[in-house]
Amino acid sequence: MAQSDMFGDEGLRDVIISGVDEAGRGPLAGAVYAAAVILNPVRPIEGLADSKVLSAPRREELALEIKEYAVAWCVASASVKEIDSLNILRATLLAMRRAVLGLGIKPGLALVDGNQAPRLPCGVKTVIQGDALVPAISAASILAKTARDADLVRLHGEYPNYGFDQHKGYGTAMHLERLRAHGPCPEHRRSFSPVKDLLILS
Repeated sequence: MAQSDMFGDEGLRDVIISGVDEAGRGPLAGAVYAAAVILNPVRPIEGLADSKVLSAPRREELALEIKEYAVAWCVASASVKEIDSLNILRATLLAMRRAVLGLGIKPGLALVDGNQAPRLPCGVKTVIQGDALVPAISAASILAKTARDADLVRLHGEYPNYGFDQHKGYGTAMHLERLRAHGPCPEHRRSFSPVKDLLILS
């Protein structure tokens, strides 16, 4: 189904469309990431899908193709400090806004995965399950996910006690056990319950 058909607007064929998605709202540690992608209609990328259903090696392959063939792309983030001061939703929307503004090309329409969108100087539509339905959002989800995973591998080098390279900051049994054993590091989100509870008890 073409995007113009999906949204019931033939005029979308003449509009520059950016897909927007995030990665890392749920983890207990690390920044939240967002990406914006304007795909090139004459250079389609085969295999775009929700990043969560792709293997890590396939995500990396597609990320390289997206960066090579897209008209424009940008990855941005909001820090742990911003997450704790703003809350995770506002920090996610901030990262999305940064990604769209960083494209270098102003889109006419931003298609944002989910049901909430940042304030942008262009048209905005939210798309439930957009990362599975809209190729540009799929591409954004892949770039956001691969960038965040790479950052958690980097954090593992700085804080090797927590296993960030394995669980990517999510609240797995392993992560919670390491968190209890070592206490939070500077990259843990202190506004998130498991971390906040440990700080209260300490």
